[in-house]
Amino acid sequence: MDKAKIIFLTIFSLSLSIIGCGEESGPTPQKNPLVYEGSIVAIGDSLTEGLGVEEEFAYPALLERQLMARGHRYRVINAGISGETSSGTLSRIKWVLRIDPDIAILVIGANDGLRGVNSDYIKSNITKIVQSLKANDVIVVLGGMRIVQNLGETYTTAFSKIYQEIAETEKVILIPFFLEGVAGEPKLNQTDGIHPTAKGYRRIVENIYPYVVEAIKINALIPRSF
Repeated sequence: MDKAKIIFLTIFSLSLSIIGCGEESGPTPQKNPLVYEGSIVAIGDSLTEGLGVEEEFAYPALLERQLMARGHRYRVINAGISGETSSGTLSRIKWVLRIDPDIAILVIGANDGLRGVNSDYIKSNITKIVQSLKANDVIVVLGGMRIVQNLGETYTTAFSKIYQEIAETEKVILIPFFLEGVAGEPKLNQTDGIHPTAKGYRRIVENIYPYVVEAIKINALIPRSF
């Protein structure tokens, strides 16, 4: 082998060694961190908080997982408090707005109804909550509620109309009945007959999902300034 060829092969081998070392010693490529497209705050009472189930099985957590699985990168924040009333929600709505959500799912009033609170008063509170959210450019999804008949037909009818009337007046998205297909189903509720099981919450998420996607589509059309 002539001298020139030996020199060429030596340089070539050294070059390969340098390239190989560079590949081994270089930083491991990192996957891009998850970037959310927006945020949703779930506002309500124990039905939102998930009383009696682990947080990961309450509807806000299940909803986030379903949204992500279907290509909607939205964070869902659980802002439910057990025992909450429409008055309590109204008093803390400014705190909730500090989260700066794009969308709010508001499911409140059941505890008021169980206590027989005047339906006009409940309607006034929920209307003010909705108006406060809208004033801060939050898209509202309002969850309709119903109560048991033992408070009398007049009251239960007036109560059930609250949500439809607010949705029409304030032009917000309405889930006709948040507990559709779950209320009154023993297999989907805990022993108290009021709070859903994990399976019950999965049914709720399936029911409300189209309404949330409607809100997401509206949110996508809103011009953003960066």
